[in-house]
Amino acid sequence: MSRPRKRRRLARSPQALIYKPAGVALQSLDSIRLLQEELEALRLADLLGLPQVEASARMGISRSTFQRILSRARRQTARALVEGQALMIDGGTFDVQPEPAEPGPG
Repeated sequence: MSRPRKRRRLARSPQALIYKPAGVALQSLDSIRLLQEELEALRLADLLGLPQVEASARMGISRSTFQRILSRARRQTARALVEGQALMIDGGTFDVQPEPAEPGPG
């Protein structure tokens, strides 16, 4: 019996669930599934530029698990872009827990 997956922490749910090439009907495209925690890993590492140790702590997972999630997310995203496929953001094992607001100046 396999070990149950640990729930990942996400700061928010994604705003769009499908990205596809413009001018092509979704029904005529193959699609690639990107888990919501994979999108969160991309956001933390590539958009915010956080080190893997900090990003993994924010998601409540180990650094090595974060690395595996991030690698798969980058591979899936690159494949969708290069092959002109739809990218569907769906599923995963997670809880949404908004990040606390950063303290403002003064």
